Amino acid sequence: MALSSRISLVALCLLLATVGAAAAAPKLPTLPLIANPARLPGSVPLTVDSRPRRSAPSLGQRAVRIAAEEIGVPYRYGGSTPSGFDCSGLVAYVYGKLGVSLPHNAAAQYAYGRAVDRGDLRPGDLVFFHGLGHVGVYIGRGRIIHAPHSGERVEIQRLTARSESVQGARRLAPI
Repeated sequence: MALSSRISLVALCLLLATVGAAAAAPKLPTLPLIANPARLPGSVPLTVDSRPRRSAPSLGQRAVRIAAEEIGVPYRYGGSTPSGFDCSGLVAYVYGKLGVSLPHNAAAQYAYGRAVDRGDLRPGDLVFFHGLGHVGVYIGRGRIIHAPHSGERVEIQRLTARSESVQGARRLAPI
């Protein structure tokens, strides 16, 4: 037999042995192919988002936004609605919109939350003046939103502009 015929015969034998061994091997279960596993119910997408995530606004930040919507509303003694506010009525209204129930009295509101030093004020903190007879919502940078007195409207004012000294400040716990 010629050498080339022997090589062809050996190659054919090897091919048949490989096919036979593959046919005799146990079959393994195949897994279905899933084009996009994120589309399956309850799955978590595997993508990586490199954009910085914004955290949800704090209770105080949300309070400041609500209070800012009331700028320009006239002062009304005993008022606690957008048709007219007094200082504690504004605070009770703002936090009431956030699910926090406060009394309609500045001195009574001082009993809520925890004490905060003036240097540690954050937006949404309640700032009390004039022997606890007046309250405003701190908005940052040394300013408050408050309903000042008869004849005025809800406004932003610098803490330094208040003739009375700050009596204290309180931070309400998040709900």
